[in-house]
Amino acid sequence: MIKHALNVTRDADFAQWYQTVISEADLAEESGVRGCMVIRPWGYGIWERIQRLLDDRIKATGHENCYFPLFIPLSYFEKEAEHVEGFAKEMAVVTHHRLVSDGKGGLVPDPEAKLEEPLVVRPTSETVIGTAFARWVQSWRDLPVLINQWANVVRWEMRTRMFLRTSEFLWQEGHTAHATEAEAREETRKMLEVYRSFAEECVAMPVVAGEKPENERFPGAVETWSIEAMMQDGKALQAGTSHFLGTNFAHAQNIRFQNAEGQLEFAQTTSWGMSTRMIGGLIMTHGDDDGLRVPPRVAPWQVVIVPMLRDQPEDQAIVDYCKELQQQLSVLSVFGEPVRALLDLRPAKAANKRWAWVKKGAPLVIEVGGRDVAGANVSVIRRDRLYREDGKLDSAILPRAQFVDEATGLIESIQQSLYDQARARTEANIRRDVADFAALEKAFEGEKPGWVEVNWSKPTGAELDQVVERLKGLKLTFRNVAIGAAPAEGNCLFTGKPAVERILVARAY
Repeated sequence: MIKHALNVTRDADFAQWYQTVISEADLAEESGVRGCMVIRPWGYGIWERIQRLLDDRIKATGHENCYFPLFIPLSYFEKEAEHVEGFAKEMAVVTHHRLVSDGKGGLVPDPEAKLEEPLVVRPTSETVIGTAFARWVQSWRDLPVLINQWANVVRWEMRTRMFLRTSEFLWQEGHTAHATEAEAREETRKMLEVYRSFAEECVAMPVVAGEKPENERFPGAVETWSIEAMMQDGKALQAGTSHFLGTNFAHAQNIRFQNAEGQLEFAQTTSWGMSTRMIGGLIMTHGDDDGLRVPPRVAPWQVVIVPMLRDQPEDQAIVDYCKELQQQLSVLSVFGEPVRALLDLRPAKAANKRWAWVKKGAPLVIEVGGRDVAGANVSVIRRDRLYREDGKLDSAILPRAQFVDEATGLIESIQQSLYDQARARTEANIRRDVADFAALEKAFEGEKPGWVEVNWSKPTGAELDQVVERLKGLKLTFRNVAIGAAPAEGNCLFTGKPAVERILVARAY
């Protein structure tokens, strides 16, 4: 029987397993403020990799980075009724600019320092950026405006979970303005595809890209599109969204331009974002009962070299051997970048360091002892397949020269292996044979029910509200209508009317 590095398994308690991975992998910790977290270097290193790779893709599509203030005047939100209603319960509001002593050893807001207008701590930036667009856009020649910002946002959450639902989180938010509806719609779908390809190619996370139903739209949007990923417990995670806003925000913020014929028109706008929630998705997609497994493209270190030192005279020879190995690896290139190799010289037992890196999910852990140096070998542990069939740790002894020759291929193989495992699991757990509500209810009775794709008639208004309430009773939600889904045949599972498309239903984070 395999003795795992963690004290809880996914099958025994998935929620506790998730928290344990975050702790044991040194990803993040509590901050002292509910819903806010300290992201530790390994966790932030993953975020930096996500940032760099996604930022490159965003810039490749013609967008430029900028920055807008953390504080937004309340009046900006009040101009867009649907938007403010959608975020009202989550807004953190600043009302004073100074504290004074309460005479009892504490501090209180100074009544004389009340702000003339309350300021909202940024929950999203459509309103403040829309106000800037109104200044920047006067003519059709000023369009399109294509910008992105990397920032933190605050949405006051009642139920929090690290990386998945936190009061403060990090993200990028793109905002664009266009002369025509067709161009804005094209932008919305283009950025959805950027997210899909990034999630699959870099995070090795298979996703379903599609349009959200009316009740799941971003407040103020005409259309919302998402990528949805299946976690190992069968639940769905919304991993990125792209919104076509039409002229709704342009009307509210007065974003108008003179077209080529000299007439005034309202601009068509979009917004789109991806956040540190992606790290939560990475954990629940790839983690195992020994901790995290990080896809090599987003791993801060792809190869970690652990010298097995014993405070003996031969230790220096081992360290020198490892330094030479590190240098050989660092001049190699994989995925168009230099291989990232770390030599771990911390004063700790080699076995403890090995298991620490296993928990962190470093793709390749290389151990080097005196015998390895004498034989010009290395011991190689692949994090994507940790054990042999007999349950023992799969540590392969290879000639050092052979390992260096094969290192980039191994790294590429681990990236593909993690994706293939997750893709197979996702495809095996989407049911498409559920024809009525009773069968839908039964499909979600198990521990890990997965998703169900069903016919529906795309109801709106009160009819849709009734369907949504019915699903709530089963703790289910609509996810999206997948791009390229099979055409609907027959009647809607919920209304009995002729179906027009097929939609995914799941429990979700």
